[in-house]
Amino acid sequence: MYKLKKSALPLYIQLYTQIKEDIINNILKANTKLPSIRKMSSDYKISKTTVESAYSQLYAEGYIESHPQSGYYVSKDVIQNFTNFPIKNSNQQIEKIYKYDFYQARHSEDVFPKKLWSKLHSKAISSINFGSYPNKQGDLSLRKELSSYLSKSRAVICDEEQIVICSGFSDSMFIISNILKEFCSSIAIEYPGYKVVQEVFSLQNYKITNIPILRNGIDLKALKQTKSKLIYVTPSHQYPTGKTIPISKRIDLINWACDNDAYIIEDDYDSELSYNNKPIPSLQGINDNQRVIYSGTFSKALSPAIRVSYIVLPKKLISMYKKIFYFSFSGVPIDIQKSLELFIKEGYWDKHIRKMRTLNKKKHDLMKKAIKEYLENSVEIIREGSGLTILIKSKININWEKLHLLLEEKSIKVYSTTYDSNLNDNTIYLGFGGFKEDEISIAVKSFATVWFQSIKNTN
Repeated sequence: MYKLKKSALPLYIQLYTQIKEDIINNILKANTKLPSIRKMSSDYKISKTTVESAYSQLYAEGYIESHPQSGYYVSKDVIQNFTNFPIKNSNQQIEKIYKYDFYQARHSEDVFPKKLWSKLHSKAISSINFGSYPNKQGDLSLRKELSSYLSKSRAVICDEEQIVICSGFSDSMFIISNILKEFCSSIAIEYPGYKVVQEVFSLQNYKITNIPILRNGIDLKALKQTKSKLIYVTPSHQYPTGKTIPISKRIDLINWACDNDAYIIEDDYDSELSYNNKPIPSLQGINDNQRVIYSGTFSKALSPAIRVSYIVLPKKLISMYKKIFYFSFSGVPIDIQKSLELFIKEGYWDKHIRKMRTLNKKKHDLMKKAIKEYLENSVEIIREGSGLTILIKSKININWEKLHLLLEEKSIKVYSTTYDSNLNDNTIYLGFGGFKEDEISIAVKSFATVWFQSIKNTN
């Protein structure tokens, strides 16, 4: 007998579920005749419609079949002894939460304006038409606000039609790599550089050519010797070295692109977080050259969690983008886009940027002071003054294997440049963005203790 009771679960679902379980467990074997609809209705004091609905669902899923003039039978095609696969213990480790995590691109949880964002989100929700598809390139109002902001803050020359809203940096690079696939088959990438670029373009079968970084930025002589029609650079703050391309070399780079019918991908990943100098104007805005694909993100200054990035395409590439991605919509949810539009439009973004510069300048200076105090002359600071991390390089002989073991024991996590770049010389990021101000000195002191315990014994 089946147990049917009044509950939030409809009676026909209860009946269907129990019959199905009997079939799966081989209690009802293949070719077994089910009671007629009238008999089931009478026996269980339920309506014929309830029984018909349960049988109909079982029939639709293939558990039972109908024999004309005879009734319903358990399907002969049902595999009666369903194989039960034991659940194996996964070897995958649960992500460890570290006491001190020096990740180079994160914020402490207290800096995101949650109350304000929640207020703007509620306001945005009321303005969204959930009955229609959003704009494929990204919300038009957001792109207008972004165009205005980029013009004022980064000297980027563009209108909203040139902007595409993307869901993170890798998505931005994926779109660019597809747009230019027929135009070129290789890309020159500054070396050392950001690993993600190489990985994305390699997946699209581009040939990768590494161009060395010199004291004043990319080696233009080496670039000119290649046949590449595309180059990726971080001119305002090279990643990971922190070098800046001076204006004379920027003009030379643009001239190279114009003379060779080539394109430059300008990754302006952390221009909002410059602490010692005013942010350098974009490469894209020089001479309205229409040779630069500008890439930006909200991850560094606002939140990496909302996954909002954007690209500004030269006008010539807009039609190519629309032709290739005619089927695709921006991967950023419309409520996030509309909330961000209001955040910029109502002046909160500019205020937030000023707040983040002030806050992270303090954190940066506290980190630098702690490095000098606790690590003393054992390291050299090779990058500082912007972003969310300070880059250090060892001046002493470290047993790196011992260091990593001790750090793991003490629940401290640091990242070398091999983590996200192709610089392979044990240079270390000490990220400060993820710490509160009063945690920085303690964190660096804890790291320094392990650091000095890891000095190689030269005896």
